[in-house]
Amino acid sequence: MTQSFPPATIGYGFSHAHLLGIDPLKPGEIAYLLDRAAYFAELEPGEAPDALAGSTVINLFFENSTRTRSSFEIAAQRLGADVVNMDVATSSVKKGETLIDTADTLNAMRPDFLVVRHGQAGAVKLLSRKLDAHVLNGGDGKHEHPTQALADALTIRRHKGKIDGLTVAICGDIRHSRVARSNLLLLQKMGARVRLIGPPTLLPNSYEALGVEVYHRMDEGLRDVDIVMMLRLQVERMAGTLIPSGREFFRFYGLDRDRLALAKPDALVMHPGPMNRGVEIASDIADDLDQSVIREQVEMGVAVRMACFEALATRRAPTTLRAA
Repeated sequence: MTQSFPPATIGYGFSHAHLLGIDPLKPGEIAYLLDRAAYFAELEPGEAPDALAGSTVINLFFENSTRTRSSFEIAAQRLGADVVNMDVATSSVKKGETLIDTADTLNAMRPDFLVVRHGQAGAVKLLSRKLDAHVLNGGDGKHEHPTQALADALTIRRHKGKIDGLTVAICGDIRHSRVARSNLLLLQKMGARVRLIGPPTLLPNSYEALGVEVYHRMDEGLRDVDIVMMLRLQVERMAGTLIPSGREFFRFYGLDRDRLALAKPDALVMHPGPMNRGVEIASDIADDLDQSVIREQVEMGVAVRMACFEALATRRAPTTLRAA
């Protein structure tokens, strides 16, 4: 008789050389990372094992992100690694060096891990093919931001006890959000139902093929959801005027008390940050400790990135059953 297992127990472990996105991961691999992150989240800063002792981590951020870069840096240091933050603004990249030449230069330095954020989708994958180091995607273009999605999933699981069976509404600027893509991939792999809510100009038609429910009105899409995940309006990535103004955007798509009341009474409010208060979300909701878990998302980001570093360093082979 063939024994069947829940999806999250199949392939439990992590044997990838790089973390480039959620798309290549199996449910069991995601579950493994979340379990390890949950372990790290309960530790005091000085209690973490020196899993990266003697290792060198290079943060290479072609786009500014104090939040993500600092989170990776803290995670690596807590595991005992030496961290180098490369200043792209004054590097050879700004002098015309190609990404391939940069990869060759970095390879000569022999780092163990490279964390990359780049404005072009696929740039991180290219670097992973050229470097001997483990490469972690800190966000590439409009493609993916895997560690943010893992941090969001861990936050949800800590409060709801599960991901499977929940209904999650991702709201706002879906078109330009790598966070939205990574989240919808992860949530669906783990059994959640995903709704996307936003104006037609900010909702790519291609996402409907991924099995999500698409809404253009907040009052329809937010009804009875378990999680309300707001997204930053990424004006810097918009070609042309896709919205009339921030004030008008909030009028139709901002999260206020009336709209939040449409969700379940115990619904969680999330935002990957940085927030535009009064544009995507009202301040009183963002600061509401009863429902907002925005601060916890940042805290879980460190634990998740510790888990990702450890997983790449140890390369635990997948097994059929979840470890007890």
